[in-house]
Amino acid sequence: MTLTRATVRTPKKLSSPSFFHQPIHPHSAISANDFSVAEVRRILESADALEKDNPIKRANRLAKRRVALLFYESSTRTRTSFELAAKALGADTTLVSSLSSSIEKGESLKDTGITLKALGAECIILRSPYSGAPYLLARATGLPILNAGDGMAEHPSQALLDLRTILQFLAIRSSTVNEKSLRGVTLTICGDILHSRVARSNALLLPRLGAKVILCGPPEFLPDLAAEMTPGLVIERDFDSALRQSQIVMMLRIQAERLAGVQIDLDDYRTRYQANAERIAARAPQALIMHPGPIIRGMEITAEVADGPHSAIANQVYNGVPIRMALVARALSTVAKKRGPK
Repeated sequence: MTLTRATVRTPKKLSSPSFFHQPIHPHSAISANDFSVAEVRRILESADALEKDNPIKRANRLAKRRVALLFYESSTRTRTSFELAAKALGADTTLVSSLSSSIEKGESLKDTGITLKALGAECIILRSPYSGAPYLLARATGLPILNAGDGMAEHPSQALLDLRTILQFLAIRSSTVNEKSLRGVTLTICGDILHSRVARSNALLLPRLGAKVILCGPPEFLPDLAAEMTPGLVIERDFDSALRQSQIVMMLRIQAERLAGVQIDLDDYRTRYQANAERIAARAPQALIMHPGPIIRGMEITAEVADGPHSAIANQVYNGVPIRMALVARALSTVAKKRGPK
């Protein structure tokens, strides 16, 4: 056959979206500051409703939706609870780690995100050792990004599950949460504040609900400037003094992987800042004891305290699934309705 101009078809130009300046999806959860107090209340209510929901009905909420877990750092609690949360809603999940993907070959975060979107991911849950990485991924893909911890910056879902744990301890209902809910409540966060994204997200969230937050630790782990992060923060170097003021105590491990040459006398640290049975009994016997994990028993906290009657560490882990169900549902625009009376 002879080809003529009439028989030759010009290929259609393939359209390609811009991956450089896409707006951050409104249902992303990158910082604790992303949530208004009203939005925090809605997330808590959604978590309550999803927790109580019929498992079969719940599994249809996100049936066959696609969620990618992109983890550049090791994780037990966060990764497992996000995965269980997404699957409980019926979503298909895939785990991408730096040791089993093209990341190991040097692929950039941007290119990995674009690849996951092209493969059908509708939401990406990201843990990265680099502060700010979730913002880059959000701009590159336009997808809802759930921050599972970025460097020394933030861990917003942990702050939300910590808040749920605190509200349960204080017998405050999610539906009543407002700017005054934690007024009169003092919480001490003690340990390696400088390197803790958990401490930062809690410090940004809890004072907005009325809590007084005391940051406690040595100067190597707690610069004086930390008090300027947000209103409602107080620095106290004396752990015993902080305990006497507190109804809630959150211990943090020393993050050896981020110390970068910082030297500290561990025996002195244990003497001054360890939550041990004698110290807690003498200064805060009724305080709720929290820890985001992983725990280094015998360093920042002893086994007697971690396993004691006032420990909420297991409750925190449990609360991770309902809170993360609410965040995944929110990311994919499926918000649980409160269950009415039967």
